[in-house]
Amino acid sequence: MTPLARRLAGFDRFSTAQRAVLGYYAETGRIDYRALTIKSAVDNRMETILNDVYDGCAAALADEFGVDADAVRFRYETKLTLPAELTLGYLYRRALARSTPGYDPVDDETGGVRGRLGVVDLSAPANAEARAYVERAEEATALIVQALLDGDMRDAINDDEFEDFDVTITGGPTPDPRRVATRVQTHLQGVVESAFDRAPDAVRTAYDDAVDRSEAHQERDERFREAFSDALDGIEGAADRIEREYKSAPVPADTPFTDRERDLPYLKTQYDRVGVIYDGMLDAYRGIGFNIPEAFSRSIVLAIIGAQIWLDDVDDYDDDVADGQLTPVTAEYVLHDDDAAAYEAVVSITNRYFDLARSYAEAADSPLNGIAVEYILLSGEPERLPGSGV
Repeated sequence: MTPLARRLAGFDRFSTAQRAVLGYYAETGRIDYRALTIKSAVDNRMETILNDVYDGCAAALADEFGVDADAVRFRYETKLTLPAELTLGYLYRRALARSTPGYDPVDDETGGVRGRLGVVDLSAPANAEARAYVERAEEATALIVQALLDGDMRDAINDDEFEDFDVTITGGPTPDPRRVATRVQTHLQGVVESAFDRAPDAVRTAYDDAVDRSEAHQERDERFREAFSDALDGIEGAADRIEREYKSAPVPADTPFTDRERDLPYLKTQYDRVGVIYDGMLDAYRGIGFNIPEAFSRSIVLAIIGAQIWLDDVDDYDDDVADGQLTPVTAEYVLHDDDAAAYEAVVSITNRYFDLARSYAEAADSPLNGIAVEYILLSGEPERLPGSGV
């Protein structure tokens, strides 16, 4: 670890993204300039993809409310696209490795000394193949982003949570949030279903399997709520049920984990809650024809489970307690006798997920995944929890 880089990563004057790069360097001693260039390209492409998606949603809303298309502005705040962004970055890196020196298949142009000297063979088969690979990766990512948004909006409708919808209708009525969410979700479902009809069967299978498993977890939510309520009321055996059925539930053999991960607290329930969606996403990429290594998949899934705890569950702690929602964070506060011990447990458990995610990012040669882990860590606010001492 580089002490200066770690100190700089904690310096608030830098942006979170800059601090994440410094944190990654502090952990690995590695600054990958190509990763930074790839991240910029991914950001640009993702902005284009999301703008296209949101424009389609706005058109659907214009039809729903009977106004001109240019009278509707639609945006949606979501963290769900991060794994797709990381996967696109990984595929960009693979495309660059396939091309000849001096040609950038992502920008489809020459660069570097060889490019300036005009000695790059643009007609080389390797360059044509690399460019085609980039285009397929971008098309796959556009489809997968829409599928992720479709699923997220279904959850918003089921949970009556519409604060992430940003909708303006000029000269029209104040839109009812549920009506907006329902119309947008219906539109996205139609787009995704049409795209699945054109894709290999393995893509739809991967998506449907992930959704089925995630929905099965939701069906167990009431049982988890009952255990949480009983624990808060001091009913004998409730804490043991949370430990046995929620925190230390056995991980099925068909989940993509090795013995190295299987003793992670909450792995089974949080994999079913969020991790399986991203395993399905990566299987969809594989169904389209991309070779995604298992180390990359585990890095994504473990980082996302960690992020769910470190960001959402920490931020929502007070609301979750009030609503009777069992999460890894609320669970730790009923499994420990004092707040300080519960706080330390939350931090320790989350770091175990992030440490493994970093390790697998290194194995997959995906520095962007490692930087993403640092970004997630720096974005958390654990000091909001009881017992933090802040």
